[in-house]
Order: sequence, then structure tokens, then C-alpha cells
Amino acid sequence: MEKILEILKSIRSDVDFEKEERLIDDGILDSFDVVSVIGELCDEFDITITTDMMEPENFNSAKAIHALVERILDEE
Repeated sequence: MEKILEILKSIRSDVDFEKEERLIDDGILDSFDVVSVIGELCDEFDITITTDMMEPENFNSAKAIHALVERILDEE
């Protein structure tokens, strides 16, 4: 989880990712931010995030992103 928070803060240092629960729904992260997050996650964790995983609920919070990464790692 710590690495995910580091990635998120490197992309948007102005957001409190530990508390925010509606990153996509409230427009806090835009599409460019999400693409950047996905790229960083794929590089850092050596995973592939497919288009069917790119749903708002998977990116609305750091916890949701962490759960997505864990699911992908468990499947590999």
C-alpha cells in the first residue's frame, strides 16, 4: 500500500490519497492522471492492467487501487 501511495502522490501531490474515496467520481483524477497511475503500477509491480479492469470503482481510492493490484498479483 505504501508504494501505491507514493505513486499517487508523485502524480498528484495536492490530494490526500489516504482519506479520499471518490477520486474518479468527484473528478479529482482526470483521464491523464489515471493513465499515468496505470503506467506506474504496471512498471512497479510488473503487472498488466487490462481495459476491462479500467473501471471507476477500481480507481476511486488508494484502497481500491491496492485491492486491484493484489487481485492481479494473486492471479499471476
